[in-house]
Amino acid sequence: MRLVDSHVHLDDSKFDEDREQVIERARAAGVECMLAIGTGGGPPDLEVGIRLAEQHAAIYATIGVHPHDSSKAGPETFARLDELAAHPKVLAVGEIGLDYHYDFSPRDVQQTVFERQLETAAAAGKPIVIHTREAWDDTLDTLRGRWNGGGIMHCFTGDAAQARQALDLGFHLSFGGVLTFPKAEAVREAARMTPDDRLLVETDCPYLAPVPYRGKRNEPAFVVETVRRLAEVRNRAPEEIAELATRNFERLCLRGGTANR
Repeated sequence: MRLVDSHVHLDDSKFDEDREQVIERARAAGVECMLAIGTGGGPPDLEVGIRLAEQHAAIYATIGVHPHDSSKAGPETFARLDELAAHPKVLAVGEIGLDYHYDFSPRDVQQTVFERQLETAAAAGKPIVIHTREAWDDTLDTLRGRWNGGGIMHCFTGDAAQARQALDLGFHLSFGGVLTFPKAEAVREAARMTPDDRLLVETDCPYLAPVPYRGKRNEPAFVVETVRRLAEVRNRAPEEIAELATRNFERLCLRGGTANR
């Protein structure tokens, strides 16, 4: 199978002992491309994804400030993000959005930082990668008012109704290990109704490993298991699902951004 893992955190310290071996295992499993999310530990370091992408031909990067780290962002952060958006291996801005589960940053600050990063993405013509947790309505209200370029709903765990809302806004839905969890039937229903041309897969490694690796450190090679389960859900061959998701990623991220066109 030809695969893309559209969301990896390979900068995480959980990979410090064997990062190169993890990348090699991914390549051996058929993962041709990995998108390294550049949020890391937050500002002032905005280049964690870029550093990985510069070292590996198979890795591309995003840039951005995670909602958890919104309080760390200032004018210099946004100026630097605007510069980094032009890097040849930066494909998207993300993961950005709102997270009301932990409230590590005040909600009004999260909102301001989210909106400012939408401006960065629009100016650069890059798609966005959305993180939203317990903030669905506010996230969508912001996108409806300030964005019309589509992008990726990262690690989609909503139901079919929320999937339709995101699809109507032009977003791709990226499914990860949660899709394989026994109690995740609502997510599987969302995956079942997602159009072929809006489907993506990811690991969000090192988090949320799919069955049969649940509870272990996740890694890009495990995206194969999500593809297999997704193929069952959609009554298709795994190879067909892998090819669909790969082509979708290439269209969205590798052949010119879709932001605000």
